[in-house]
Amino acid sequence: MQQIKGAITALVTPMRDGRIDEQGLVDLIEFQINAGIHGLVPCGTTGESATLDFDEHKRVIELTVQTVAGRVPVIAGTGANSTLEAIELTESAKASGADAVLSVVPYYNKPSQEGLYEHFKAIVEAVDIPVVLYNVPGRTVTNMLPATVARLAALPGVVGIKEASGSLQQVSEVIQLCPSDFVVLSGDDFTAMPTVLIGGRGVISVVSNLMPGAMAQMMEAALQGNLARANTLHYRLFSLMGAMFCYPSPAPAKKGLELMGRIASAEVRLPMTQMDEASLTRLRKDMQGVGLI
Repeated sequence: MQQIKGAITALVTPMRDGRIDEQGLVDLIEFQINAGIHGLVPCGTTGESATLDFDEHKRVIELTVQTVAGRVPVIAGTGANSTLEAIELTESAKASGADAVLSVVPYYNKPSQEGLYEHFKAIVEAVDIPVVLYNVPGRTVTNMLPATVARLAALPGVVGIKEASGSLQQVSEVIQLCPSDFVVLSGDDFTAMPTVLIGGRGVISVVSNLMPGAMAQMMEAALQGNLARANTLHYRLFSLMGAMFCYPSPAPAKKGLELMGRIASAEVRLPMTQMDEASLTRLRKDMQGVGLI
């Protein structure tokens, strides 16, 4: 498996007239790779995985793997709040040729820490593919604690975590408790640089949908210990990072890509909706600020 580190984009799933825009996805992937991105995540939260049916989910991963053709790692989103469903999606991602999977903490049903451990243990025992855990308590309600992550890190197959708690204290505890080869990735753009500076390996990013080159350069600088350059790039991207969440994601990322001419439509699938005027004004202003439009 290629090394997981640096700037990894949580890809949007382009849509037109209610269907996946396959050519739009291919074009977006080529834009990302040509700009220097270090990895791609299809079918994550930003890819609207919650509203893709199984066939669509499988097709997005399959098409991403085919288009990437080994140039960067593909970490396929395969999480679910049903363990059996998560196993099924993980099996499908392996069959499609994904390098690894990203598996989110089960949402809605609020499992215990023991339930989380058993859920991920069942996945790695069922499917032989590297698993990156995904902790995002703002969406799942349940926060996977560092001690639970450390237990899971001892299992063969669990190779890392996307930590999106927004807490550098929690990130530090995970890094401290887990083996040195366990890959800790920021799950929030605004903590990407500081996460690397305290021992993380990179970020799974939303803003890199629009600015893959800048995010890749920021992560490279941070990983190389070039604090001045990383800091400059962080603040160049900072306002746009916020704009990605000024309205429920991924509507801002999709609208931004449409404004750039990178995808044909900013269409999202219900219950997501198009941006309101105030949010769109904010997005345009921040995009103009970094010269995207």
